[in-house]
Amino acid sequence: MRLTEELSRNYTAILKEELVAAMGCTEPIAIAYATAKAYKELGEMPTHITVTCSGNIIKNVKGVTVPNSGGQKGIETAAVLGMVGGDADKILEVIADVTEADRVKTRKLVAAGICNVELAENVPNLYIKVDMWNDEHKSSVTIAEHHTDITQIEKDGKTVFVAVKGVESKEERPAGDRSKMTLKGIIKYATVVDLSEVEEVLERQVRYNTAISQEGLDNPWGARVGKTLLENWSDDVKCLACARAAAGSDARMSGCPLPVIINSGSGNQGITVTMPVVTYAERWHLSKDKMYRCLLVSNLVSIYIKHYIGSLSAFCGAVSAACGAGAAITYMSGGSYEQIAGTITNTLGNVGGIVCDGAKPSCAAKIASSVHAALLAHYMSISQKEFRGGEGFVESDVEKTIKNMGYIGKIGMKETDKEILNVMIDKVDVDSCL
Repeated sequence: MRLTEELSRNYTAILKEELVAAMGCTEPIAIAYATAKAYKELGEMPTHITVTCSGNIIKNVKGVTVPNSGGQKGIETAAVLGMVGGDADKILEVIADVTEADRVKTRKLVAAGICNVELAENVPNLYIKVDMWNDEHKSSVTIAEHHTDITQIEKDGKTVFVAVKGVESKEERPAGDRSKMTLKGIIKYATVVDLSEVEEVLERQVRYNTAISQEGLDNPWGARVGKTLLENWSDDVKCLACARAAAGSDARMSGCPLPVIINSGSGNQGITVTMPVVTYAERWHLSKDKMYRCLLVSNLVSIYIKHYIGSLSAFCGAVSAACGAGAAITYMSGGSYEQIAGTITNTLGNVGGIVCDGAKPSCAAKIASSVHAALLAHYMSISQKEFRGGEGFVESDVEKTIKNMGYIGKIGMKETDKEILNVMIDKVDVDSCL
């Protein structure tokens, strides 16, 4: 296919929008960002904070340690720490510079009950509203759809900012249109783009995500999934690819303050699209330029699949990210378009139903399983073995298979998402239903 200059610019814009730095799990960080903004608007210490969240935000914050918090967990911690020690100008690195005094103050304010949490109904899957007030003033900040998309700011009942779609804070950067993405377009772009346009962002992705992966292997973070793989399986490239991806999540889900370059709004997905590709590139002695082109395939395939599913759902994003990594390794091997498509099809046909029950240490195991499935899919496809159209939701056209998976993840698993949340917050008597 011919890649027009317009399409090339579109893919570059998407990459630069998506591949940004974040600390820890992006949902608690988004809460901290919202409270830091609300506190900056209020201009003085509040006596009360209310954080109103969608179910998916609650689900993804409940089980993770907030980075730089000294081991504290939960929405209240993220909110209060963002207020007392956050720097809103740093966006998803908002709590990078908090101090021990900030951590102590956070514990005291959370224990005193300054913050309460409410569930928002009939809102986007990603929704956060922070209200804070004292006897004199009140401020509020609303984030919706994406982790950094502030849609409204109020002070003392007056709207001081409202985002008008297509006009808001994204004005200064080109908006990538994900509806124009295709697998053929992604492969063509990765093959011909001038790397000087994207080298900086890819170099940072490799550097940041490799560092947190190594941290997870070197130290006892989380459930130690990555370390367990290396200690008990062989040390071949397949095991190492799974272990290095899992280890980054081991550290990240348990409060490691190292930043991650995210993909599709997720640090775990950012690690998953990065580490298997880096591992294979190192083992096969690829040039840096070739590795970067493979990372373009990995990142963009993941973004493409996740575009149809949405930012937060009951579909585990490790699967779409692993599809990207597997596709990139097939591309790295000199695979044809059909073989790259086969890797994606084989991965989705195998592990497309893994559910997301929130961000937590076990995400590392789901990453390991998804990467393992993607590597199996790669070796099947490169050997001309593939799941066929008509088998389940798999179609003969990979684009249709991706859209089918998107429909299942976004629409079909909507009720599943609600019930997962009900179980997690003890709103259902499971015994009485079985």
